[in-house]
Amino acid sequence: MLLRDALGDTLRDARTSQNRTLRDVSTAANVSLGYLSEVERGRKEASSELLASICEALELNLSDVLVTVSDTIRSGRAPAVRSRASSAEKMAANSDRRPSAPVGLDKNRVPRPVATGRTELRPRQQLRIVVPYEHPETPVR
Repeated sequence: MLLRDALGDTLRDARTSQNRTLRDVSTAANVSLGYLSEVERGRKEASSELLASICEALELNLSDVLVTVSDTIRSGRAPAVRSRASSAEKMAANSDRRPSAPVGLDKNRVPRPVATGRTELRPRQQLRIVVPYEHPETPVR
């Protein structure tokens, strides 16, 4: 799984668990709707500044998103983001609206996406990291 795919899935799951539209989040993050859509689909890699802006618009801690993305890549499982408490309270206040995607609250009343099988559409690939290594006794060519 590529970093941009895991990041996009995590951001999209967080947005849909809050019942928010692309337009709403793109406006709050001051980014174009099309670009945000491409980031969510894993077609574009967001800069650190843009990612921070999107996380702020979603009321997520950037560090929590990065930990979630790291865990997702490591395990190959579907992402679930730990939102700030205010997001859980907003969701509880809007509980009369039907969510656009299945959502549950954990024991801390933090919204968590419920597995929908959407991530099953992507083939799972093992992460492979190649680190250049020079043996001290081998001359460089």
